Amino acid sequence: MILLHTSDWHLGMMLRGGVTYGADQRFFIREICRIAEEEKVDGILLAGDVFDKGIASQEGLQIYDRAMTTICKTMGIQVYLIAGNHDGAERLSQCYELLRDSGLHIAGALTEQVYKENAGDTDIYLLPWISTDKVRSVYPEEAEKINNLEDAYRVVLDRYRESFTPGHRNILVSHAYIVDAETSVSDRAAEVGRAAMVPASLFDGFDYVALGHLHGPQNVSEKIRYSGTPMAYSFGKEEKQKKSVTIIDTETMSRKIVEVPQLHKRTTLTGTYEELIKADYPEDVRKGYVRLDVTDHYVGIEMMSAFRERYPNLIEVSGKTYDREDAKITMSIEELEQADNNPEVVFERYCRDILADTPGDRLMTLFRNAVSAYEKEVTEE
Repeated sequence: MILLHTSDWHLGMMLRGGVTYGADQRFFIREICRIAEEEKVDGILLAGDVFDKGIASQEGLQIYDRAMTTICKTMGIQVYLIAGNHDGAERLSQCYELLRDSGLHIAGALTEQVYKENAGDTDIYLLPWISTDKVRSVYPEEAEKINNLEDAYRVVLDRYRESFTPGHRNILVSHAYIVDAETSVSDRAAEVGRAAMVPASLFDGFDYVALGHLHGPQNVSEKIRYSGTPMAYSFGKEEKQKKSVTIIDTETMSRKIVEVPQLHKRTTLTGTYEELIKADYPEDVRKGYVRLDVTDHYVGIEMMSAFRERYPNLIEVSGKTYDREDAKITMSIEELEQADNNPEVVFERYCRDILADTPGDRLMTLFRNAVSAYEKEVTEE
């Protein structure tokens, strides 16, 4: 059996600046379908965070509906899908028995039933995103043994291992944060949820563990892999990552990494204002998603029209502050465009970047009073 492992599509995601990733997401789905056809794939493992929010956007739902119809109905490929921490588990699993007959196998919220799908001599186990409290409620007889998330995973996975069929390959699809795995900037939930890390040893016994949750493609061990996102959702580490899907042959348990092309390249460009305006970057860089790091100027509205003409998909700009030569302030395009009408946006971002803290109520009140006093003084003049 040939399987394709992917995860973290985050359908419906919007960037801070109001940019929709709809075109990019439709593009990478078409590429995944192309790869699936070329590799003669029998099944696609989609390891969670199908959507970016529990209540998915209309655009996200439309993309999902078209993708599943194409893969399951038109291409005749089975899809094995789990809910991640961003998904609305109950919503995602609606009509799962009906959809199962169409080739779409969904594990939304954890239940006492082991999610096991047979495909010849291969069994595919689906383990959606879980919490300690959820596992205690599903397995009340085990509640006293569950003191942390590691205990919770052990209880669930022991039940799964009890369902092993002798002579069968056992593939697990899960959404988890494994100890020592590398995160990216867009792994926002993982970065603030380090208490949710669990050891790789919990997954012993499975022939392959198809993981979702972290956005960088990486091997955790010989049998455990994060496929990563099919597109870059942040600057920094993700700029350098080659986005991909993983092809698994269950007969030999061999693996192949197949790169997924990107509709928009993501790049951080650094230089003076003049250098960034005049630089002759390749078209895929200039018209991709761009973050500018301006080294010699405070960047205000007056510079934005020139930058946006040069970089049509400009997302974020970092420039000098007025009062400290060694400090920088980073703002999204939306924040910069709102700056004239809402100085509080600029002040809050300044506090986060320079003071490394969010301004409290007292500081915001003082700032508002200062702005009010300034506006009054200007009016009286």
